[in-house]
Amino acid sequence: MGPVCPLARLPVGPFARYSVCRFMIVPYVSFNGLDTAVGQLARRHPLPAASLPASRATKSNLLRDRIYGHTAYRANGQTGQRANGPTGKRANGHTTPFPSGIPHPGVIDPPTMKIALIASPYPLEEAPSPPLGLCYAAAACEAAGAQVIILDYIVSQYTPEKLAAALDAFQPDVVGTNSVTMNFKGAIKIMQDVKAHRPEIITMMGGPHVSFDAPNTLTRYPELDLIVIGEGEATLAELIPVIQSRPTWHDIRGIAFRDKGRVITTPSRPPITDLGTLPLPARHLLPVSRYLALGFPVSIITSRGCPNKCIFCQGRRMVGHKPRFRSAKVVVDEIEHILSYGFTWINVADDLFTASKRRVKEVCDEILRRGVKFVWSAFARVNTVDPEMLAMMKAAGCDSIGFGVESGNQGILDLAQKGITKEQIQRAVAWSKEAGLRVHASFIVGLPGESPETLAETSAFAQALDVDYGYHLLSPFPGTTIKEDIHNYDLEILTEDWDRYDANQAIVRSSRLSPQQMDAFVAALYQEHEAKTREAEARYQQGQCPPEELIWLEAGYRLKLVFALLSKDLIDGAPLKTRDHGDPAAALIAHVLSATQMNPSLVQRTVSDLIQKGYVKYKTVPGGINWYWTHNCRQETFALAS
Repeated sequence: MGPVCPLARLPVGPFARYSVCRFMIVPYVSFNGLDTAVGQLARRHPLPAASLPASRATKSNLLRDRIYGHTAYRANGQTGQRANGPTGKRANGHTTPFPSGIPHPGVIDPPTMKIALIASPYPLEEAPSPPLGLCYAAAACEAAGAQVIILDYIVSQYTPEKLAAALDAFQPDVVGTNSVTMNFKGAIKIMQDVKAHRPEIITMMGGPHVSFDAPNTLTRYPELDLIVIGEGEATLAELIPVIQSRPTWHDIRGIAFRDKGRVITTPSRPPITDLGTLPLPARHLLPVSRYLALGFPVSIITSRGCPNKCIFCQGRRMVGHKPRFRSAKVVVDEIEHILSYGFTWINVADDLFTASKRRVKEVCDEILRRGVKFVWSAFARVNTVDPEMLAMMKAAGCDSIGFGVESGNQGILDLAQKGITKEQIQRAVAWSKEAGLRVHASFIVGLPGESPETLAETSAFAQALDVDYGYHLLSPFPGTTIKEDIHNYDLEILTEDWDRYDANQAIVRSSRLSPQQMDAFVAALYQEHEAKTREAEARYQQGQCPPEELIWLEAGYRLKLVFALLSKDLIDGAPLKTRDHGDPAAALIAHVLSATQMNPSLVQRTVSDLIQKGYVKYKTVPGGINWYWTHNCRQETFALAS
């Protein structure tokens, strides 16, 4: 039996953004003596955490996207905003030209406007990576001359009181956020909290959800002033210098807002033609140490655009159908920049990284030419890879690849306009294995044409592939063909409660399948795995785990502990007294033990590791000490007041 993860509902691994899953690989984590073993397991033998030899199943994780807040915009794995920005003179002195065809916005000098961008709460259980889209938006605002901060409530606890304190300290003119459908309600609640505390602040929002539901959003939520629609860099280049003059909003393409009680949507903006003119994402504004402690990969895009027409995907409408590529040199420049922060694991979050074999070769050759050493993963389509391409990727450090397989029934693939065949799936999987890559296959339950018979066919097909795989439950997100043309399919959407659009529960039904049947199909797959997890935990408690299983369990428990430290703000808190413990570390360990009630040895090793790596530090204050998370390896703290 393969290693079993104790965290039955924690999706992890490079495809966590791609598949809302309960069982996936444990991310790279390290502490005292387990660094090498866990790293090797997570990279070289990343079996799903509760895998069985005959059914290496992982439950899908919604974050296929993740990344632009997260990335690709699939209805079964929607990602965050690609709120990307223009270029110009950034706060760090980096200067690049503005995108071709984009008028110079008239950079604000000196920077008098203050913009706070908010990383809205996103379930830590969904394995979030640093919000790439928000970093692109921040870079765009910096390029336009604004002073920008990111308030990251993904890796810290959100409360209205914390927000109010941050707003009072920074005193922004504008507050913005992005979201996907699943966390939209939490994001809009923050905008409401902003207006309640400081009504004069201009609030704006971007991302796939609001881009395709702008009129409804603005009508229902008067606290939101403005929506940036679709790809955002060029829009922000024009908008930021004039954002405080509302009459000028009518002249900015690619936004929606209210004027005298009416919702105004300005003409759409074409995609940015030259991605090479974009500044690097403003990752310097992120609390990098917190993300390093989590151990999930950081994401990068090397291109935008997808030529395919899948009915469950937003990508084509969000970022265009024509792939646009960044140069290999610029891509590897960014990779080296990411690695300089201490990350060692990168996920290429393109809509379709393998759209061009020549381009894949250029990127891989540049990585090899510079001798850049890191582990990376990527998404691909089964009809865009071949043995030579996969071998190039492996040689350049790629260790895993994800394919959207969707179904084991050819008729359903055709109805979904997937444009692939089962034979292509089987070939691509075989070639990937031969190249030495780990494969993750993602399936969707509930597509048009689904029936008990097709579910059985998909289950058999998934097991026969003999790879890590997982299931999404169809979520027809705003902007997808299946959502907008639902009357053309034998499907009924049962709710528009956006909190339920997490791909973990059925929210559609057809004439042949009830939502209960869909849920039961997915649940049955994991009940056996959950039983295996319980058995492994019992062996752990009895001290009878085999070495490999012990490492996986310990890594999983550590991840759960770090989640608690971040989501409950257990590090940043009241002063701790040292006199009863003898040293500051002992005081912190005792505090964490009391708050979490987790295994003392695990707490001691994990906290000690965070201290040793410099992710957390302390300062002396009257009556004791204050522990705090450092900002990143270059900047210990990040002050809001200026």
